[in-house]
Amino acid sequence: MPRVIFNEDRCKGCELCNTVCPVNIVKMHKDKINKTGYTPATVYEMEKCIGCAQCARICPDSVIVVEKEAKK
Repeated sequence: MPRVIFNEDRCKGCELCNTVCPVNIVKMHKDKINKTGYTPATVYEMEKCIGCAQCARICPDSVIVVEKEAKK
């Protein structure tokens, strides 16, 4: 299963990642403000992630990493 990892303290809350997610699982954090005062992006339904990494590619600050499960 793919996994999306955010460096939440570097996220500026631009929401670009939200706009490109084909399964609409990237959302702004409901109740968290990061160290720089922004609401960071997060994923609440990781099991729906398809591992396309579009969110990581569009992020202007490179705060998103998509890990894909190794093939067995």
